[in-house]
Amino acid sequence: MMTTTYRTEHDLLGEREVPVEAYYGIHTLRALENFPITGTPIRVYPGLIRALAFVKEACAQANKELGHLDEKRADAIIQACQEIRAGHLHEHFVVDVIQGGAGTSTNMNANEVIANRALEILGFERGNYQELHPLEHVNLSQSTNDVYPTAVKVALRFKIDQLVGAMDVLYTDFDKKAREFAEILKMGRTQMQDAVPMTLGQEFSTYAVMLREDQQRLREAALLIQEINLGATAIGTGINAPPEYAPLACKWLSALTGVHFVTADNLVEATQDAGSFVQLSGVLKRVAVKLSKVCNDLRLLSSGPRAGLGEINLPPVQAGSSIMPGKVNPVIPEVVNQIAFEVIGNDVTVSFAAEAGQLQLNAFEPVIAHNLFNSLIYLRQGCLTLAERCVRGITANREHLHDIVTHSIGIVTALNPYIGYENASAVAKEAYATGKGVAEIVLDKGLLTKEQLDEILRPENLTQPRPVS
Repeated sequence: MMTTTYRTEHDLLGEREVPVEAYYGIHTLRALENFPITGTPIRVYPGLIRALAFVKEACAQANKELGHLDEKRADAIIQACQEIRAGHLHEHFVVDVIQGGAGTSTNMNANEVIANRALEILGFERGNYQELHPLEHVNLSQSTNDVYPTAVKVALRFKIDQLVGAMDVLYTDFDKKAREFAEILKMGRTQMQDAVPMTLGQEFSTYAVMLREDQQRLREAALLIQEINLGATAIGTGINAPPEYAPLACKWLSALTGVHFVTADNLVEATQDAGSFVQLSGVLKRVAVKLSKVCNDLRLLSSGPRAGLGEINLPPVQAGSSIMPGKVNPVIPEVVNQIAFEVIGNDVTVSFAAEAGQLQLNAFEPVIAHNLFNSLIYLRQGCLTLAERCVRGITANREHLHDIVTHSIGIVTALNPYIGYENASAVAKEAYATGKGVAEIVLDKGLLTKEQLDEILRPENLTQPRPVS
């Protein structure tokens, strides 16, 4: 049997034994005991771990440049941060994603892992904090209250880019289908009833346009996320940080990440305000709601295949039933619907958590971050899955669509300008009662010639504005 060995660490509450192989320390150990909430450690968000390393490296660079951190310690901290950014030591970021303390446990976890790795780089044992201390050196000129929200924003900024990229994939596939289906005439519907003709391409083009619009909304939200409070320290007054520190740390963070972060004009306001998180969450909810509506459409249009609308076919990806042989379900749109429900719920959580902030700090940013990360991750995967497993393989039932248009009463609307509303209503009523086609009745009544009718009912005349002669 293997025997675990320990090192002794202390904090203001006393001493504790920490496993000698652990890169985290006593503050992280206490957080593990205090917050056995979800069983999900912060390392499930590697983007957040890398973001913490970006922030700590930027702070070390600023403190080194200002002469507040000696070169030897600064370089060791910087190297440790670079290793974490490269994916090392993530297994030692162990505190629960849901935690009290406004993210203090996450910041402490980062401070301790970076400090102990830096100690190794300097040739010392882990826990030898008199040589390099997690708080006095790694956390120099910092507070959880500026480090944690800044790291969250860095991570969110990269996640936004990933979601925008996934939406671009889905946009491309919807746009291709719009062009493929451009000449296929079908009936549009309002309130689930026949309306007027359109093309299947027009229907699919709306899905592409929706994605483009929401990508722009995400880019706007990203600009708000790029405003940070690094250098604010505890409540925004910058206590324990030199005057030059905030802009210099922001400059380093921008250089390291390649993203133009800006220091908020009023750091006291920025430290307590969660408005940018609320804005982003609202945009993510918007994306989710609209994607879900698109998936509702895909499920309806493909319903049947014989007892439903049956206008399009979704690619079959798995058997649909354990009891009904041959049944295939629209499982990909269904999973995206469920993603949307989750994101909408996450937005409610973010709203409550942002509202619950008090005075100079919002203590509930961990649950805000947890929900925003999940929404971004789920939506990205949903867009990619919908594109790859569904949209690319959609086909149209062309003959069925043609028959629906031919026998639909809805095309009588196109005849209004030529035969008048009263005549059109009478034609519609007779068509409904007899099952005859609209064109047949119009010809029988002598309301239009066949040549006139053929011209009016040309697909290009039915699906776009045109002058009435």
